[in-house]
Order: sequence, then C-alpha cells, then structure tokens
Amino acid sequence: MSLYEKCKKFTQAKEIEKKGFYPYFRVISSEQDTEVIVNGEKTLMLGSNSYLGLTNHPKVKEAAEKAINKYGSGCAGSRFLNGTLDIHIKLEEKLAELVNKETAIAYPTGFQANLGLIGTFVGRGEYIITDKLDHASILDGARLSYGKMLRFTHNDMEDLERVLQKVEDKNKLIVVDGVFSMEGDIANLPKIVELADKYNAEVMVDDAHSLGVLGKNGAGTSDHFGVTEDIDVIMGTFSKSLASVGGFIAGNELLMHYIKHFSRPLIFSASLPPASAASVMAALEIMESEPDRIERLWANTKKMQDGFSDMGYDIGTSETPIIPLHVGDMMVAFKMWKMLSEENIFINPVIPPAVPPADCLIRTSFMATHTDKQLDIALNKFEEIGKRLNII
Repeated sequence: MSLYEKCKKFTQAKEIEKKGFYPYFRVISSEQDTEVIVNGEKTLMLGSNSYLGLTNHPKVKEAAEKAINKYGSGCAGSRFLNGTLDIHIKLEEKLAELVNKETAIAYPTGFQANLGLIGTFVGRGEYIITDKLDHASILDGARLSYGKMLRFTHNDMEDLERVLQKVEDKNKLIVVDGVFSMEGDIANLPKIVELADKYNAEVMVDDAHSLGVLGKNGAGTSDHFGVTEDIDVIMGTFSKSLASVGGFIAGNELLMHYIKHFSRPLIFSASLPPASAASVMAALEIMESEPDRIERLWANTKKMQDGFSDMGYDIGTSETPIIPLHVGDMMVAFKMWKMLSEENIFINPVIPPAVPPADCLIRTSFMATHTDKQLDIALNKFEEIGKRLNII
C-alpha cells in the first residue's frame, strides 16, 4: 500500500467544494481591517483575531519598515547561534514587563512557543494536564515531550481535581487556554491555582486570545484574575492583538535559562524576523498609550453579545470578543456561511473534529475598530439569515 492511499481516500473537502460550500483558504487581497477585499468586493470582516485593530496602524507599519532598513529582512540563523539581535532582547524585556514575569523568550510562531515550552519542561515520568478544549499547539507540545498527557472536561474543576488526585505524587504541569479560541469563555484560573497549590502542580496559561483583551493594559488572564504570581508560565502570540506573527513564553529566570538551552523549536528555528519584532513593540506601545481601544473592544463585544442573544442565537458560554453561534448540523453551518458570504460578511464555520458533529458553530470575532454602523449591518444580516434557516 502506498503512503498516498490516505490522500486518495480524503474526498470530503472536494465534495463540499463541488457543492459550493467550501469555506477555507479564502483569498484576501487587502490589509486586515474591519473591511477586506474578497473576490474584488468589500467584505465586512467578522472573523479576524486582530482584536485591537492594529495590523494596519501607521505606527506599526512604520516600525516594520525601519527595522527592515536597519536589520534587513531576516536573521539567517537561530537565536542560539547568529540570530539574536538587540531588538529581540528589547522585545523580550517589554513582554516580561507586560505580564509581570522575570524574563521572556520570543519564538518565530506562537505554535512553536507552546511546543518549545511544554516539550522541553515536561519529561519522562512526568505529566501534562490539559483542558479538553485546549489549543492544538498545546496538545502537540504534550506529544513532543516524553511526558504523559491527561485531560479534564472543559472548565470542570471537579474533573481537574479528579485527574490531579491520580498523579498526586508526580511532577505535573497544568496547561490551559486563558481564553478558549472557539468558545470565547475564560479559564477558571483562581480555582486552577488553588488546586495546583493543593496538589503541588505547576501552571501554564496560553494567553494567545487574552493579550490586549483581558487585564490591565491588556496584560492577559492572570492579571484579569489577580493571580499572576501563582502562574509559572505565561505564553502569548503576536498574531492577534499584537499585529504581527510570532510568540513568546515568560516566567522566572531559572526556567527561561533552561528553556533557552534545551528547547528544540527555539534552537533549531530561524529567529523572529526584525520587522515582526519591531511591529510587536510598536503594538505594545499603542496598547499602553491608547487604553480606549480596549474599552471600545468591550463595548463592541457587549453590543454583539446582547444583539445575538436578543435574536435568540445560542452563544454558549462566551465572555469575550469571540462569540460563537451554535447552529447544530454541519450543513446548516455551511449554508449560513455561504449566505453571509453572499452578503459580503466574512465569518468562520467550525465543524468536526474541532467540535462535536451535532454542535457545529459559526465563529464570529470582533475588533475595537468596528464601527456601530458596521455592527448594526451585521446584526441585521444575521437576523435575516437566522430566520431563513430557522435557527432563531
């Protein structure tokens, strides 16, 4: 049997494409803003993770241009060897300050940051304990390590304690998303910290969707709950609120020193490009100097949560700018995507295996820079299409 047999058997995507319901790899020919160009037409973007709307900010773009002029387009090597620039060190200092940790390490992607920490920190005979709805990069980090992964029911603290009791006398790391990327709800960090203390576990929080959203000056979930001192590792990405690409981990100097010398995704990957590092630093400065952006983000979030709920949509346990609409069947999700696309509204359908077969959803996400007029247009279209599909 050829290795290609599994490729031949995968026909679902092409079948959906033939029916006109294929919603992935859509081509955008403009900057990432509240409106984008898709197929030559202006489309209202309700599927972006640019929560603060900084990806096209003039100061961010200017910082990237200056970095390219000074450093060139890349580092031509890893941080471990020839790829550490002074701009990387400055960025890491700013990130550590933001999340109130001793030091930070920047990675080329957020995915690699999770692989690099989890796969290095946890070893043979030790345990990674994850929420069942944690991001794929956390699960792959656990697979990369020589430790064993145990999972608990989403945000269920009784189930987490049950798992912790199984490995009470073992070394263990609890890893959770701060904000869950599909559900839009927030991890119960106060209770997680309490259980970690009781069962002698370390705690890591993936703040990919929390930075710029929760906490003072957008410092994330730990700051939001006032438990930063009790969290061992904070991870974040640059591809959401921070307007670029890349990721980081932050913690105490002892752990970060160890990670720098053993993390394969760091040592064997080329460094974060200078333009990305400069973009993130500019975004951090804007986030600090313009706190009204976060205020506007939350005003938009409340408007849309209330609007969807008042219409009769099921938004689940969402507490953040990520607002899922639970629509049930996969074909209903695809039909809703297509109808909204025809109205020039960009959303993301979520289907198995990301969700259970009978609980497909339309993932919407909102930005500080969405206007009231844009949101009103969206609500009108969602109401009209929801009624046509008998969802509301």
